[in-house]
Amino acid sequence: MSSAALQPTLTDLGTPLSEVTFCVVDLETTGSTGEDAITEIGAVKVRGGEVLGEFQTLVNPRTTISPLVAVLTGITNQMVAGAPRLESVLGQFLTFCGDAVVVAHNAGFDVGFLKRACADHDQQWPRPTIVDTVALARTVLLRDEVPNCKLGTLARHFGATTTPNHRALADARATVDVLHGLIMRIGNLGVDTIEDLLEFTRKVSPQRRAKRGWATDLPDAPGVYWFVGEDDKILYVGKATSIRTRVRSYFTAAETRRRMDEMVRISVGVRHLVCETSLQSEVCELRMIATHAPPYNRRSKYPHRLQWLKITDEPFPRLSLVRAVRDDGATYFGPFRGKGAAEDVTAALHDAFPIRQCTQRLGKEPRGTRCVLAEMGRCLAPCDGSVRPDAYAETVDRLRGALTSDIRPVLSAVRERLARLISQERFEEAETIRRRLQQMIDTSRRFHRIASLAAVPQIVAARSTARGWEITVIRYGRLAQSALARPGEVPQAVARAAVATAETVSPPYKPLPAASVEEAERIGDWLEQARIIDIDGEWTWPLHATITAAALPRLVGSSGREVTTG
Repeated sequence: MSSAALQPTLTDLGTPLSEVTFCVVDLETTGSTGEDAITEIGAVKVRGGEVLGEFQTLVNPRTTISPLVAVLTGITNQMVAGAPRLESVLGQFLTFCGDAVVVAHNAGFDVGFLKRACADHDQQWPRPTIVDTVALARTVLLRDEVPNCKLGTLARHFGATTTPNHRALADARATVDVLHGLIMRIGNLGVDTIEDLLEFTRKVSPQRRAKRGWATDLPDAPGVYWFVGEDDKILYVGKATSIRTRVRSYFTAAETRRRMDEMVRISVGVRHLVCETSLQSEVCELRMIATHAPPYNRRSKYPHRLQWLKITDEPFPRLSLVRAVRDDGATYFGPFRGKGAAEDVTAALHDAFPIRQCTQRLGKEPRGTRCVLAEMGRCLAPCDGSVRPDAYAETVDRLRGALTSDIRPVLSAVRERLARLISQERFEEAETIRRRLQQMIDTSRRFHRIASLAAVPQIVAARSTARGWEITVIRYGRLAQSALARPGEVPQAVARAAVATAETVSPPYKPLPAASVEEAERIGDWLEQARIIDIDGEWTWPLHATITAAALPRLVGSSGREVTTG
């Protein structure tokens, strides 16, 4: 291997602290509330221990300085009466600061005032990197070294050449010496770059930072990565457009999730797989999570927990909530991620179609027995023998049609009831119905989106990216092959090769796709931004399978008057 291949990049190394320009700033103000104003700005620009420049100005706060603040800072109303206003000096200060790393003692106070000043005077806040010497001192110094982390205390501890006195420039000069003292203190802990300093300030553990070398040999390419623990157990799976950059972030202050910190601590290595397309990365991540159920992945771990509504195969069918779709010829609708959503849709369907809701064995009740729902007209009550099977079957057929082709009967069935509730100002009950209908619409859209993909034997599609044309082969809603046509290559030729080498996929049980539901949804997202090269079959939805979300809040009553749901 050549020496060039072993040479780390500047991105890997970070920026050495000796090459970082710091702008150490201090403000004096009329107080500490959002209504108070700046009275003085002081700043010192340093790099490598050398002072590059200083900035100091009084500011007319356009308000009265209280006697207490005047005694504390020594800045009086007379002193600032002829001083320039903030809008005339703010731009000068930002120019002086430039792209330097901003340092302040209790940075939240000073930065907060500066950000508010930019907002008030139409100046763009440059969003600089911030270092807070209070936070750094609390991390570095022990309790028996200093009684507190006040600027005066730290200035004495580090032998600052300037004594802080609540004047902006003097306090900024003292903060420079404190910053240098703190940097010298942590130099032997491996904190050599500004990136190390920020991580140290945010209490990134040395054990976590020590593992950042794992990312050095990873590719700067899209794909999937996974952290492994003892016995090669997969702890966490993720995807990235740049595997190296994403993995490196787990060892820095950019990663703030407590679970990830714990995961990195117990991991013993990182593995990876380079993918040709972004969709392939997403699908590989989903499949690995579903297969290995990594303990630190929260999403997509349990695809088998999805639920479906089923029209049962009985003499008098009803709706039943099930966890699996079977090849039994029944009508299924869903899926639902939670029981609450399934219950909302079930209630909306029962509002529209008076099919039985009980689970009793029919024919066992005395003739003439009627349940409460039947008395309310919300159940056809086949249990008492008063309903003909063909009449009941007609209602079930209308229900089946609402699930598979036309959602409008569900909306029409509750229109009068919704209008009545609104006219009676029973808005909470009306909102319950509106929520059920919204859930019905969302589920119908999801169902038909998945079912339409699952019914197509093959789709070949391409999407243009900065790397070239991403090409995918989709079979029955499953990703069967991915390829990348790089600049100079013929996308059609790459597509033909992808089709020839694609995975063989058997037709699934309708309406299930040949992959997981979530994989089919990700494929749908990708296809909506792609171009179809070739398709075997029809990728279509029923015309009235769903409605737009905007159409739900407004329904028209029988009188033709528009009513709203609140």
